[in-house]
Amino acid sequence: MEDDVVATPRLTDSANAVFTVLAQVGTATRPQLASLARLSKPTVSSAVAELEGVHLAAHSGTSSGGTGRSAAVYRLGPAAGAVLAVDLGPALTRVRACALDGSLLAEATGSRKDAADVVRQALSALPVDAPLRTIVVAVGDVTPPQRMRPATAKAGPVFDAVTVALPPGVPVHLENNVNCAALAELHEGAARGRDTFGYLRIGVGIGLGIVVGGQVLAGANGAAGELARLPYPWDDDREPRHEALEEYIGARSLLRRAAEAWPDTDGDCPRTVERLFALAGQGNAAARAVVDRHAVDVGRLAAAVTAVLDPGLLVLGGSTGASAQLLPGVRAELERLSWPTEVVSSQVGDLGTVVGAARLAVARGVQTVTEVARVKD
Repeated sequence: MEDDVVATPRLTDSANAVFTVLAQVGTATRPQLASLARLSKPTVSSAVAELEGVHLAAHSGTSSGGTGRSAAVYRLGPAAGAVLAVDLGPALTRVRACALDGSLLAEATGSRKDAADVVRQALSALPVDAPLRTIVVAVGDVTPPQRMRPATAKAGPVFDAVTVALPPGVPVHLENNVNCAALAELHEGAARGRDTFGYLRIGVGIGLGIVVGGQVLAGANGAAGELARLPYPWDDDREPRHEALEEYIGARSLLRRAAEAWPDTDGDCPRTVERLFALAGQGNAAARAVVDRHAVDVGRLAAAVTAVLDPGLLVLGGSTGASAQLLPGVRAELERLSWPTEVVSSQVGDLGTVVGAARLAVARGVQTVTEVARVKD
């Protein structure tokens, strides 16, 4: 893997179009490229030769047609390079390296405190001649649009520690972790085939990924879906506090409420959410009551979301939100308080953020090749 930014040769518009198609489909013959790029066959032949000349495309075997004729198959070449996606989760760091056609090249997982080593592990598995085009880092915070970020903007001490492991000169983009997970649900999870939905994450914190028309809604400040900022509680005797709703619904408060309600006759109260849900699934009455109440709280939050967005579909994710045990109670409370809205559990699970970040990284990586100064055909 090369450490510094690699200068991309200037390409004609037709070569850019063919490169973009190869990134989308992985492999294709010249007739297929002509159809997908909406170019003539002679133009495609010229574009393929141009890409092969700078190693952005390569021959990948042959394909036999129905008439018995064989056609050359092409794929992205070694100079197309790779991208890196980093999920700086609350407990774990997950890293994926992908080629520009989205194929997985390397992945690594480790503790949050070892984030830099996890990044180095994934980078070390990349081909030595593959230029790194871009890096997307998913963080659990508001990520303002690039134009609004000061040059000195930082994303916390863990991100600062990770930067020492990143190759110099490669563009780094910060993205919100919930928005990344929403993209994963859109393309590979529970929202496939739907272009408008909400991804409601409930775990240590809370957040909402909003997808409208197949695009994630970021908002003017990059803060769309920051449910932690909702005023809470609304009560004559108490003032709303900063991020009080997240504090109430988050995993720590869930365990605290379980401890307060736990009967001495049931032994020690579970210390993890996983154990609490496991006991509820086994029929423990105290655990079941806590989980059922949590489902009602999440259902009320879901009702607030549907009142504003009317998304048609809500995908529940996060360390507690994705649990199938919550689903019936959330559906019932939402039905009681709002209009009909489909509610389903996440299908991408804990990998959602890094999967979505990788998809964003691939898209940005393709842009670094195709959006350089162009040469007219």
